[in-house]
Amino acid sequence: MQPAIHHFRAAGVSVVIECPRDALPAILHWGPDLGPLDDRALADLAAALRPPQDGLDVPVRVGLVPEGRTGWTGIPGVAGHRQGRDWSPAFTATTYGLTAAGDVQALTADATDPQARLALSLTVELHPSGLLRARAELRNEHESPYTLDALNLALPVSAVARDLLDLAGRWGKERVPQRRPFTVGTHLRENRRGRTGADAATVLLAGTPDLGFRRGEAWGLHVGFSGNHRAYAERTASGRTLIGGGELLLPGEITLTGGESYRSPWLYATYGRGLDQAAHRFHDYLRARPRHPSSPRPVVLNTWEAVYFDHDLDRLLELADRAAGIGVERFVLDDGWFKGRRDDHAGLGDWFVDPGVWPSGLKPLVERVRSHGMQFGLWFEPEMVNPDSDLARAHPGWIMQTGGRMPPEARFQQVLDLSNPAAYAYIKERLLALIGEYGIDYVKWDHNRDLVDAGSTVSGLASVHDQTYAVYRLLDEIRALHPELEIESCSSGGARVDLGILERTDRVWASDCIDSTERQQIMRWTAQLLPPELIGSHVGSGRSHTTGRRHELPFRAATAFFGHFGLEWDITSLTGEELGEVAAWIALHKRHRQLLHTGTMVRLDDAPEGFQAHGVVAADLSEAVFEVAMLERPATWPPGLIRLPGLAPGTVYRVRPLVPVISRSRGSGPAWTAGDGLSLPGLVLAASGIAVPELFPDESVLVHLSAL
Repeated sequence: MQPAIHHFRAAGVSVVIECPRDALPAILHWGPDLGPLDDRALADLAAALRPPQDGLDVPVRVGLVPEGRTGWTGIPGVAGHRQGRDWSPAFTATTYGLTAAGDVQALTADATDPQARLALSLTVELHPSGLLRARAELRNEHESPYTLDALNLALPVSAVARDLLDLAGRWGKERVPQRRPFTVGTHLRENRRGRTGADAATVLLAGTPDLGFRRGEAWGLHVGFSGNHRAYAERTASGRTLIGGGELLLPGEITLTGGESYRSPWLYATYGRGLDQAAHRFHDYLRARPRHPSSPRPVVLNTWEAVYFDHDLDRLLELADRAAGIGVERFVLDDGWFKGRRDDHAGLGDWFVDPGVWPSGLKPLVERVRSHGMQFGLWFEPEMVNPDSDLARAHPGWIMQTGGRMPPEARFQQVLDLSNPAAYAYIKERLLALIGEYGIDYVKWDHNRDLVDAGSTVSGLASVHDQTYAVYRLLDEIRALHPELEIESCSSGGARVDLGILERTDRVWASDCIDSTERQQIMRWTAQLLPPELIGSHVGSGRSHTTGRRHELPFRAATAFFGHFGLEWDITSLTGEELGEVAAWIALHKRHRQLLHTGTMVRLDDAPEGFQAHGVVAADLSEAVFEVAMLERPATWPPGLIRLPGLAPGTVYRVRPLVPVISRSRGSGPAWTAGDGLSLPGLVLAASGIAVPELFPDESVLVHLSAL
């Protein structure tokens, strides 16, 4: 019997899946739209795409979960055994189902290996945005246990993809792009930090040599999981090319007893003509979620870089008064409010308001914040504990550990084992008590260290897997009881940015570094996965807390302008004139945040030397805002023209600066910066462009375009 061939299409993407009854489904094509194909054309296409023989007497077939038994010698989909046996499963009996939930096209496959007594269920979905996602579930149907070491899914990539691009980084400098040739072998990105990681690949992309933001082709993969994970790109000597990944399981984390199953995290995959289109598929998918933030993102003031651990009520009340006076809508009290927390050496785990600092509790501050019509938010780090805390002294067995030893400390803290029912119940009760007592609107949920030697004293096993799902369950239960509560995922800044945590939270903190020069890069590449409204983006003081650099307010505000805007700054030190300038930037952001947080992101490939530019174009192409930033001094001057793509070619746009541009020469500057600006068609703006104003390094200009 010939295998069935199914063809999914959405938003310029085609996925062709071969579904035999005696093997796992295999994706034959994932990439550009192939147009409508009838059954005959699909059969011919499948015949053309099936691999030739590769050293064996039969073709080597690679399913969505690759199997060694087919002759595949690359990374296997299932790695495991039953006391050394059943280590190479053969899923030979498969049934299929097709479903359509709304505009989501889905294929399910249920396969069994009768000899090994294993069952595998697969789900593949193509969403209206063109984003593909898939996951697998393995079930043990034998009475004896099955030890699972890995369950990976892999997708084919066209042979025209000859480059690899992913992200790296560290604390305070997250999401640094790195690019290399896609050669024979495996490019493996494993994360064993127990959290997503500041150095995570984020999106692993295979692309054509000409790949840029607006050109070339890209096939990208993201593992939607907040614990240990792997992503890889693999090319064999025969030219077979795959990208794949899944959860990275520590030894012994998953042992399936009879009837038990393990489900992999979702694997998200995007194809695009250029990096921007590949990113848009993630953005559109996220924006279509029922729980995606739909209200205007409130302007935030977070107290960390304003007061640090110095929680003086009078100072905080003045901070709240001034914040309200300049248009802040959400006031967030950061670290330092709970028992014994005068610095980062002690107190984590003792989630009670410190009576020595707050003799009347948080009520005076909360009431003042609410009297101004602002929301109130509070910082927590629920998964961590300081050894110098009442909690750690009372319950040392609640700390993750193994081998009769404690892990090395990081930031004077250890990890609380939330797979321990007693520890879980304590943390849940404390968070719910405080959320309920103060009617908290927003939680900044932090996670400031890696999980090292992360074992459970309850099971004695490695426990990153259980810890990650315990955190998910805790977030889900809190949100179920407080559905209007918003939660931010913070983890030493940007070390927990993934679509697993974003199923349960409303934004991420992209980095603890809000130095505007660094943030230009951090925001640019975090956007490869997330739309701007999900990325916290704050204006700090003139001198950066993390780098010591100094920047003027217009550059700091313009850099933060596109994300979920806020302040992290002691504004009580500002003069009335300075407060007025900050208030003007807040008002400007509010006027444009609907565009910024619903429009289409555009990143420019061809900015002049030393410059970087990006923007957002309204969904109906009626207006746009671009930022043009000078980050380095170019070798030639003047810099020339900068093209503004993504507009309607036949529409005439009025081009003006969003804020006045200071001319640093004797001339008047580019014509579009004066008077009523210029009026030019979108085609001209994309093909020719506008002149770049004369800027100093670490300065930028915001350009507004409105359709006439």
